[in-house]
Amino acid sequence: MTHATPAPLRRKTVFAIIAMALLMMSIDSTIVATALHSIQQGLNTSINLTSWTITAYSFGFVLMLPVSGKLAERFGRRQVFIASTLAFTLASFGCGMADDIYVLIVLRAVQAAGGAGFTPTATGIIVDHFGATRDRYVSLFGSIFPVGSMIGPIFGGYFVAYSSWRDVFYVNVPIGLVILLLAFRFIPHDPVKEDRSGRRMDVLGIALLGVSLLSGMLAATILGERQGGESLAGFLGFLLAAIVALVLFFHHIRHTDSPFIAPRLIYGHHFGAVNLVNMIFSGFVVGAMALVPLYATSRYGIDAVGSGTLLTAQGAAAMICSLTAVVLLRRTGYHLPLYVGSAVSILGLVGLALPPLAGTPFVWLAFAAFLVGAGNGAINPAMRNAGLQLAPESSSMLAALRTLSLQTGSIATISVVAAFLAHQSNPGAILAWVYGVVAVIRLLALTLVKYVPEQRGAW
Repeated sequence: MTHATPAPLRRKTVFAIIAMALLMMSIDSTIVATALHSIQQGLNTSINLTSWTITAYSFGFVLMLPVSGKLAERFGRRQVFIASTLAFTLASFGCGMADDIYVLIVLRAVQAAGGAGFTPTATGIIVDHFGATRDRYVSLFGSIFPVGSMIGPIFGGYFVAYSSWRDVFYVNVPIGLVILLLAFRFIPHDPVKEDRSGRRMDVLGIALLGVSLLSGMLAATILGERQGGESLAGFLGFLLAAIVALVLFFHHIRHTDSPFIAPRLIYGHHFGAVNLVNMIFSGFVVGAMALVPLYATSRYGIDAVGSGTLLTAQGAAAMICSLTAVVLLRRTGYHLPLYVGSAVSILGLVGLALPPLAGTPFVWLAFAAFLVGAGNGAINPAMRNAGLQLAPESSSMLAALRTLSLQTGSIATISVVAAFLAHQSNPGAILAWVYGVVAVIRLLALTLVKYVPEQRGAW
């Protein structure tokens, strides 16, 4: 029997399609924040309910990350990538059409569920089809997300000022449709693997992890907005539920034949170190840097435009240094950029904590934010590849776990800091201490680098 010769893979075209999806998701994670006031007025609702358009997106994104990874492993990366794009596009259109805040909140969660599928499936597509160049293309992901973070607020501000908050969501629709058409045409079908149709989805494992993550995030939200004994009781209740569900989850995956997530991918040899480093090195710092605009305003009186620009400096540095690290990664291996990038980030965090030693406060903070972004950009390619090389066949789930580690570290940092700031009259001074503490944690965490698997050349 003869088989038709498959069309040659157009790597650059496929990567451009994937990059477009990742950029769309990255922009959406920041663009909505600029439209909160307009959404509140447009739907005649409260600011608390309006803020849930961001909270619901975070909940949906974090909860669906591991689910998307598992679906991609079972049904194929291409199929789940296309389904994720369709869900994200349709939900975006629905968000723009929404005339009720509750409908908008639900659709934001659906939108997040679609967006959560992009990184796991994109990683899997590259690992499956890009051969010896897969390490370099996966590394380039680190230069895409900072671009979205930089231009998202700009687009959002333009739409709010000159058009409507609904365009914040409508802008995704034509982009999503283009991605769908190109994905059907150019993204290759998944390699033929063993028959997985007989494997059942681990519904109990998904449910336990979902309850744990959702309870933990609700506990973190209450901690950040604590007021009185009732809030404390709610925080303890959700925290206990999160811990119990997590314990039951780990017990379940150790004793079931087809676990939702293989235990070794979470805490196995090398995997545990990679996940922990991702949480501390990137997640904690991302959470702390999200508070830079508040810090700049409360401590130095820098206006909203100026304080937001500081994150642009961080994003630009992350993009530049990530691209540089991609080029050098096969020669440097993983440990060297982890040490050098950490040293640069630590210097930047110390700079944020200290009062300006030169120039104006804005220049000093911009320089410090630039250093933090440069350091994190330098370590991103190494950390993306360190886990993937251990189990390329599980690339989608590993990509999901990496993003989940980052999100967990970021959410935990923001929530704990928010709890300290809740009843403080001088938030600027508290945040200065926060950056100092995060710098110390990063310094101590350097001892973990030796447990990250080393690699030079392609894998």
